[in-house]
Amino acid sequence: MQKKKSSFWKSGHQPTLWASFLYFDFCFAIWVLNGAMDPFISEDFGLSPVQKGFMISVPILAGALMRFPLGVLAQYITRKGAALVEMGMIEIALLYGYFMVDTYSEVINMGILLGIAGASFGVALSLGSGWFPPKYKGFAMGIANKNPIKRTDIFKWC
Repeated sequence: MQKKKSSFWKSGHQPTLWASFLYFDFCFAIWVLNGAMDPFISEDFGLSPVQKGFMISVPILAGALMRFPLGVLAQYITRKGAALVEMGMIEIALLYGYFMVDTYSEVINMGILLGIAGASFGVALSLGSGWFPPKYKGFAMGIANKNPIKRTDIFKWC
């Protein structure tokens, strides 16, 4: 007997779901950039353990604070528009970090700007699931959230 192809894939817009997945991946990688670069930054600036911890926590806290404003923005200019605005702001943050960071206080400022990427949760998940009917929204959100940087079992559900 032949297996029926899932109606989930037919019920929504797959390209938007996969774009949401990649957008969320990209934002998550940028959001934790200070942590990945901690050994190099702390060596260059001679940071104490307290300064390292604060430097790593700033993007996380900034992202938490920016989720609500980004969600409101998504209501007014659409989720896709909010995602594009956020990606532009992230690009500015990365350029700032590459060209202008020379002191510890500028590293903290860059961390605040990198926090913009942490605000992507609300937009990415609603962007991915917004094209699916209510009975599949949860599964679509799960796919959009299946971040290979956070988890290595990305295609376990296939």
